[in-house]
Amino acid sequence: MSGKYFDSNDTLLTITNKYPETIRVFKANGFPQMDDPEKRELFGANITLEVALNFRQIDMKSFSVLLEETIEQERNKAEASSSFGNGDSGILVKGLLPCPIRIPLTEQMEAFAEKLATDGTDIKYELQAASMGVDWIRDDWAPEATKNDLADVYLSAGFDMFFDEKKMGRFKKDDVFADRVSYDRLNKDFDNDYVSLKDPSGHYSIIGVVPAVFLVNKNELNGRKVPQSWEDILSPEFEKSVSLPIGDFDLFNAILLSLYRLYGEKALEKLGRSLLTDMHPSQMVRSHKKQGDKPAVTIMPYFFTKMVKEGGTMAAVWPSDGAIISPIFMLTKSDTNKNLQPVIDFLASKKVGELLAHQGLFPSTHPEVDNRVPEENKYLWLGWDYVYENDIQTLVDHCEKAFNRGADL
Repeated sequence: MSGKYFDSNDTLLTITNKYPETIRVFKANGFPQMDDPEKRELFGANITLEVALNFRQIDMKSFSVLLEETIEQERNKAEASSSFGNGDSGILVKGLLPCPIRIPLTEQMEAFAEKLATDGTDIKYELQAASMGVDWIRDDWAPEATKNDLADVYLSAGFDMFFDEKKMGRFKKDDVFADRVSYDRLNKDFDNDYVSLKDPSGHYSIIGVVPAVFLVNKNELNGRKVPQSWEDILSPEFEKSVSLPIGDFDLFNAILLSLYRLYGEKALEKLGRSLLTDMHPSQMVRSHKKQGDKPAVTIMPYFFTKMVKEGGTMAAVWPSDGAIISPIFMLTKSDTNKNLQPVIDFLASKKVGELLAHQGLFPSTHPEVDNRVPEENKYLWLGWDYVYENDIQTLVDHCEKAFNRGADL
């Protein structure tokens, strides 16, 4: 396979030497050794892109698109930076977005920025694919960084960026950020008797969620009942039968944290024992066509279940005890220039909410958006009390160790 910037027969070292920005993509998708210069020389020089992706069971086409987008974003960054900022009117937005909505939201941001530019407000925005991980903005939380070095708005799914005290978390206790969304009540799907996504402490905004659901290969059940709940997934009969989104750190961490809160450490060891493989969601949908061991159940973002053909061997199941959610957070500065509020209002708008809910199948918290999810489909959320009472990053590390014990990793 020959692409715009590289060939499938190019070695990983060749690609990363030519395009250093791709190192973080490899690291975030199962190749941590690529972040170490010595290991990159040894490992990367002796393995081609095609062989590496086959080894990790990663789809070549999907991953190539991600690499090409990263390369093109880096090329466009210098031009964008040179045109940004006229004194205090400049606004900076940075974000990690789920792949299905990154491009359409970027297009909406571009149109919105052009409109504000006529009023003298400049916006620079860097919206990366969530699968790249957070290392691309590591300078923002460097030990010497202050609140003046931060972007005005951050967007990200999951807990990795905002709750680690070594990253953005250290700024929270200084009240650097505030929930500045204009509506008081969230969508009824997320503001009801059993779930509330409105931060009572007023630090974080949540504009949408990524729900985790089951995709069941009925041909691989071998007499077992279709699992209906997370407890079913943890049962011994599904050991070595489940594909988990380990490479999707946003969703996987949310799954680990939620199961730990509900069922304790033993549940994570059981989840580890259930692991057959980890796949990109696009591979999960086609897993019934693979040779060899096939997962009976794959846990995946709700979005990808819509790629499944009705009446086929694959069936989507919304967990009866609720779809575990990875929130899409928006973090905004509490004391910043007066031109920021229109940007906040845009990102938390009904228009963006409908893009999330209808195009990405990431239910929105905007009160006027119809998420098109049946009312009986519930959500599992950690809860703000739990979030504030725990060191989330330390807890994630603890959960990963328990999972790895069960998976024998």
